[in-house]
Amino acid sequence: MVIEASGLGVRMGERWLFRDLDLAVAAGECVAVVGANGSGKSTLLHALYGLQEPTEGTVSVVGRTPDEREPDFRRAVSVVLDDSALYDEYTPEQHMHMLGLAGETGLPDIASVEMSAGQRRRLLLTGAVRREHRVLLLDEPERALDATARGWLAEIITEAKKTSAVVIASHHAPLVAKVADQVVRL
Repeated sequence: MVIEASGLGVRMGERWLFRDLDLAVAAGECVAVVGANGSGKSTLLHALYGLQEPTEGTVSVVGRTPDEREPDFRRAVSVVLDDSALYDEYTPEQHMHMLGLAGETGLPDIASVEMSAGQRRRLLLTGAVRREHRVLLLDEPERALDATARGWLAEIITEAKKTSAVVIASHHAPLVAKVADQVVRL
């Protein structure tokens, strides 16, 4: 398994967001995490990336305890979270060049600050799926995308599953139905 969690729980103050969560994701699989706002979907992704210390249980991603500060871990795990950002003055092509990726993005040749929210989201997702990775973590990847871009999103997640373990947090039932091999409800 590329991602494993056993008895995982996160408590915020006196409230448990989730508890006793077991998770196993192999390369070639996509797990969709669903639930109401505030149920812990983003927190679970943060725990898988090493941004959130679990209150209890264990988690292993690519054979190690998640730590986004560790360069080898960051090379193996590609992520788009709520706070993922772009350089405002860079164009999509410049962002891809900075990541060592070449090729068309299908986005306008303008500074990212001038792009719509959907275009910015698409650029973040393009960068995440095009760079080398063994794990892909996506927090509400459908946010700000129109119907056409949501179809594209399903395609790129399906493509990423061919070589990676994928975990998405999503409110979009049609996307979950298209890409998820397992669904975790929080």
